[in-house]
Amino acid sequence: MKSTLKIIGLSTHAELTQKISEELHLPVTPVEVKRFKDGEIALRVLESIRGDDVFVVSPIGGEVNDSFMEIMIAVDALRRASAKTINVVLPYYGYARQDRKAKSREPISAKLIASLLEMNGVDRVVAVDLHADQVQGFFDIPVDHLLGAPLLSDYFYSRKLLDNLVIVAPDHSGAGRARRFAEILGAPWGVINDRVAREDPKNPDAIVGHVSGRIAIIVDDIIDSGRRM
Repeated sequence: MKSTLKIIGLSTHAELTQKISEELHLPVTPVEVKRFKDGEIALRVLESIRGDDVFVVSPIGGEVNDSFMEIMIAVDALRRASAKTINVVLPYYGYARQDRKAKSREPISAKLIASLLEMNGVDRVVAVDLHADQVQGFFDIPVDHLLGAPLLSDYFYSRKLLDNLVIVAPDHSGAGRARRFAEILGAPWGVINDRVAREDPKNPDAIVGHVSGRIAIIVDDIIDSGRRM
């Protein structure tokens, strides 16, 4: 029996699934998602996926816990419906910030998410710009880690916006991301010393690097409250 590639989108960011479908000229496999009065999620795949390679597209974002539970329920439904492979595409990996024990008696929630996905029968994860590269090591299944920098840099190349740039990381933890983006654009890079910047933004030590008179591109992987940005 020849397998077919199927694409399934869930409630969170269904527009992205539709755009992927249009790009690949493949229809989105319909899924019915309902919620009971107490918030329970009920889900049903509305056509056969037996023997197919299925890609579930959904960020662990928005209402993070609801979106993750919806992914888990969808994976369970696909496994019970005899999908050949179950591939989860995560444009945003919720809980990725909790990738280590920063203090005693803390969980490593990013690892827990990985363990739950594997336990549920996911065959492959496709993730975009993970908060930390080591999250890939939390899985014992293949993880394709896609980077947005080449696509984003094309925006500046195609519009010839390459003169007088400086790439800026909003804190030291994002320095590697800014450096890689700067290398693609052939630009210098700098880092906000966020502890100093919070206390005194005018302090010369608030920025490491030269930004005076330059066009600054701030690179970060998550904007949550927006306070740091």
